[in-house]
Amino acid sequence: MRTFQKILFPIDLSDTCTAAAPWVEKMAQKFQAEVELLHVLEMPPAYFSDWYGYTAVIDADAIRDARINEVNSYLADKFQGLQVRRDVVEGDAAQVICQYAKERGVDLIMMPTHGYGIFRSLLLGSVTAKVLHDAECPVWTDVHVEQAPPPSADVSNLMCAVDLSQGSVRTMRFAGKLAQDFNAKLWLIHAIPGAEARPEKYFDADLQAFLEDEARKTIQKMQETAGIAAQLCFGAGEVAGVVREAALHHAAGLVVIGRGHASATLGRLRTNTYSIIRQAPCPVISV
Repeated sequence: MRTFQKILFPIDLSDTCTAAAPWVEKMAQKFQAEVELLHVLEMPPAYFSDWYGYTAVIDADAIRDARINEVNSYLADKFQGLQVRRDVVEGDAAQVICQYAKERGVDLIMMPTHGYGIFRSLLLGSVTAKVLHDAECPVWTDVHVEQAPPPSADVSNLMCAVDLSQGSVRTMRFAGKLAQDFNAKLWLIHAIPGAEARPEKYFDADLQAFLEDEARKTIQKMQETAGIAAQLCFGAGEVAGVVREAALHHAAGLVVIGRGHASATLGRLRTNTYSIIRQAPCPVISV
């Protein structure tokens, strides 16, 4: 069975959304997946008063019809040869996206981070952040930089960030399946708490070696449970920085991380989800 059979691409008709479209097209072509373009229409109030007390009436039907026409013509030159569905739904964007994905049996949500511009490099778009928090299926996010690399369906090196929680077993399995799909070399990266997490005088080479050895034993057992073969590498320090440096060093084309669910215990890795996405040099799939 194909890993991804149905990909949901939420569209807001923005430039950043247009820039993410080639990535969606490449991924859909890779897996011959159906593409669902969803636009969430957040309608203004039917009536509003201006500064002078005059009341204006909003023509909701005209707004809706105009937006549907825009959506139907948006990215008309993309997704050739693929099955494409376009939909416009009213409501709160993040809620609609997550519910739509659940009801339509979506395997993957692909959306931009909207992290473009001088001051936005530290931010994720609010809709993307909410979807990452609430979605039940994997979520792909693009590179959070002003100049993103060109899209590619070829991933020769795939990196999976893991912590020591049991939730990482599921993440490993997912990454292992993707590595098979892409015929890619799989790396597991684990960040050992660095000097910033404890008094520096206590964080010496012996302690780091001990932590690495204990983490290696735990991760190898988890790897056996997951049934995957992967190279394991470590880094000491802040999680997002360690993942970024490892992804750059191994020329990773895709990073897989586990974000878990809101009801689950927060592990060290999940609490760094947004930071990893912001700093990753390549797209990230969070599961």
